[in-house]
Amino acid sequence: METKRVVIKVGTNVMTNKDDRIVRPILQRLVHQIAELYERDIHTILISSGSAIAGKEVLGDCKIDDPSVRRQVFSSIGQPRMMRMYYQLFHDYGLTCAQVLATKRDFNPGVHRENMINCYEGLISQGVIPIANEDDATSVTQSMFSDNDELASLVAELTKADMMIILTDIDGFYTGHPDDKDSVIISEVLPDQDVEKYIQDSEKDEHQGRGGMESKVKIAKDTASKHIPTYIANGKIDNVIVDIIDGKKVGTVFRNPDDAMKSSLA
Repeated sequence: METKRVVIKVGTNVMTNKDDRIVRPILQRLVHQIAELYERDIHTILISSGSAIAGKEVLGDCKIDDPSVRRQVFSSIGQPRMMRMYYQLFHDYGLTCAQVLATKRDFNPGVHRENMINCYEGLISQGVIPIANEDDATSVTQSMFSDNDELASLVAELTKADMMIILTDIDGFYTGHPDDKDSVIISEVLPDQDVEKYIQDSEKDEHQGRGGMESKVKIAKDTASKHIPTYIANGKIDNVIVDIIDGKKVGTVFRNPDDAMKSSLA
C-alpha cells in the first residue's frame, strides 16, 4: 500500500479549557488518533500550538512589558513542557516524536530549505513523528509566520503531504457566526469561491493565538490550490481525524476541483 502523509495543525483553542490551561486528555485523544494513522501506514506531521500557554502556566503573571519579549519568554519555557507531554503520550503507543523548530526564512529557497527537507525526510523514514512549531525565541518581525496555520501550509508543501487538517474549536466554516442558529456549515470550498464574505469581525482573531478564521480560510484556499486538500474541523470531537481520513462528512474541506479523488485517504 502506498504510504500517505498528512499534516495536522492543532490550535491553542483546541487544547485549552476556559481557564487557558492545557487539557491533557485532549492531547491524549489526538495522539491516539495519530497512532491509529501510523498503523495504517499514514505518516503524520504535527504542527502544535500551546507553548506560550504552557509557559504561562509555569511562570504565571509576567512583568515584562514588551509583548514580543513576553511571548518569547512564555514560549521558550513552554516548548520543552509541551514536548515532554507529547514524548510521554507517544511513548505509550511505542512511537517516538521529535521537535522541529523553524522561522519563516528557513522555507526560502537555498540551504536552509534543503536542510529542512532532509530533516523531515530523515525523521519520517525512521517512523518518527515530527512536531513542528515556530522558533519563538528567535523568530521576530520579518522572520515570523503570520500564525501556525501558515507554518502548517509551508510544511505540507515542503513534505509533499497528501492532506492537511486544521483543528480548531468549531465544527467547520459557517455561513455566519457559529453561534447564529441560522448559520450552516459549508461542507466544501473551491479556491475561486468567495466565502470570505461570511466571516464575522469577531472571528478574525482568536483570543489566544494569532490566527483567526480569516487567516484559516486564506491558508486553506492557498494550500488546496497546490493540490493538498485541507480540512477545517473541530479538534475536540472524538475521532475527528480518523473520520476525515475515512472520508466521512466532517468539517469543511477546501480542495482543488481537479482533486476530487483526493478528499480522503481511505
